[in-house]
Amino acid sequence: MKESNELFQEITEGNTKLLVPKKSLTEKTPPIKPAFFNPKARTNRDFSMIAYAAFLKKFEGPKIFLEGLSGVGARGLRVANELKIEKMIINDLNPTALQMARHSANLNNLKNIEFSEKEVCVFLSEHSRKEKRGSLVDIDPFGSPATFFDCGIRATMHGGMLSTAATDLQVLNGLFQGACKRKYGGIPIRVEYGNEMAIRLILGSLRSVAARLGIEIIPMFVESEMHYYRTYVKILNRIDQEENIGYIIHCKNCGHRKISLKQQQECELCKLKTSIAGPLWIGKIFDKEYVKNMIEEIPNLKINKSCEKTLYKCLDESEMPGTYFTLDEIAKKNKSSPPKLEKIILNLKEKGFVSSVTSFNPTGFRTNANINEIIKMF
Repeated sequence: MKESNELFQEITEGNTKLLVPKKSLTEKTPPIKPAFFNPKARTNRDFSMIAYAAFLKKFEGPKIFLEGLSGVGARGLRVANELKIEKMIINDLNPTALQMARHSANLNNLKNIEFSEKEVCVFLSEHSRKEKRGSLVDIDPFGSPATFFDCGIRATMHGGMLSTAATDLQVLNGLFQGACKRKYGGIPIRVEYGNEMAIRLILGSLRSVAARLGIEIIPMFVESEMHYYRTYVKILNRIDQEENIGYIIHCKNCGHRKISLKQQQECELCKLKTSIAGPLWIGKIFDKEYVKNMIEEIPNLKINKSCEKTLYKCLDESEMPGTYFTLDEIAKKNKSSPPKLEKIILNLKEKGFVSSVTSFNPTGFRTNANINEIIKMF
């Protein structure tokens, strides 16, 4: 690339050399032109590497990766360079981004890559026939991924994995309820555990699209960060018979919350009117065995140290009840300073409840105790 010295810079992420726009490294918000690259999303890409490594190790079929919205190809190129993949197709509508991705592929001597310059659903639709599907399909848009759920599911082979990211956090966290209902088919409420509710809304939407196509989804891993939510689901060509769509019933008066198949208008604890979020996914959001496999892959990869800490939290909470509490919430109710997280978990276990930390919030904890039982202990 002729003007590469002025506009572009070579960096290394993981073990992969990448050509990126210089301004994306210096400006507060990475510019969309000449091509989009977000250096702050490095940890997000690290998690993808661990997730895909764990998946590929156990997957029996052809190892084909389809990246729908690649930008400069950072995620796809790292997968092609650092993991055992047979074929990689990188797609983006921006010709400059693809030119940069090609340049980066050459820097790493990668041969198993094809490049495609199409609108994402046109690209994925071309890969929706039996012999053409991907075992890994990755969709990382600006804003909502809901537009791409249908074509993403169709392009993922049986037993394969579909991963999507959402950056429309305000919509998912309850600021624009109408927009959330339109895009994801469910309504959020503003609560302390809003990031988990958001991920359950995304999974609920995915589940309803999949069900229409006669497909079952199994959430394997989810990730919540300041700027995005990401879900990793296994795709199976069979009808889902499970009751995994329901509601979160939350009482704004006493703080009681529960996951339920049916709507409940009255709080079980204080008998006042409840707020209802959903319909959304009420099943498990982590697959315990898969998270263990992810942890096993960490020594083979060059990734951020914080990933391991997060994954151990995911392992802890994988079998726990849905929705979490925060220390601030408990302190507010008690009109006291927040208790120590370790102490609260230990006390709950000693009283015969289950309890764990959560990856969603550094001061969050999960338990099957209700809010009154928690407060009584402190």
